[in-house]
Amino acid sequence: MYKDVTGIILSGGKSSRMGGNKSLLKIGELTIIERVRDLMKSIFNEVILITNDPADYKFINIPVFEDIFKQKGPLAGIHSGLTHSSSEKNFIISCDLPFITTEMIKYLVDFKTEKLITVAKGDGHIQQLAGKYAKDCAYEAEKILNDQLSAERKGGNQTKKDISALKLINKVGAEIISAEFLPFYKKELFFNMNEIEDYNLLLKKLNLTEQK
Repeated sequence: MYKDVTGIILSGGKSSRMGGNKSLLKIGELTIIERVRDLMKSIFNEVILITNDPADYKFINIPVFEDIFKQKGPLAGIHSGLTHSSSEKNFIISCDLPFITTEMIKYLVDFKTEKLITVAKGDGHIQQLAGKYAKDCAYEAEKILNDQLSAERKGGNQTKKDISALKLINKVGAEIISAEFLPFYKKELFFNMNEIEDYNLLLKKLNLTEQK
């Protein structure tokens, strides 16, 4: 178990495509967020949750913090997590990656690099919401978010890309691991659950029926 790395779970709450809070959907006896929490607690001594719906997570039994920059997407969650973390090294994970494994997380945490961010590239995409982030990244994330607020006040036409986690990665630089070449890689490792069809597919993969 890592005592010098904080595990940070991001839960964006209500999803328009899912029709509700996907992290509260059940897989077997546990909600998705409980499964992610238990995985992270088996790896990291300190685990925190970032959400803008703290009342929904009274049962979670780990520290819960809200975004400092509201309604600004995952980058705001990363910023809040790094700000509230007590450690220099952090592993950030989104709640909607149900098939990520201990092996993948530990590989990213243990990878030696001078860069502030270590993430994997898998399933054709950079997986920015499953990676190791130095606490110093909070400063750069805050600059990006403040620039967005300034542009909004001036009536600028900013897009989601202007405040994406990928913009932070491009700004500070990252070690990007080609996960497909790792011995434990599986195609579903970064399966992302965004829609109800994804949830049903997840249950089918696990040989479960729809949960109530």
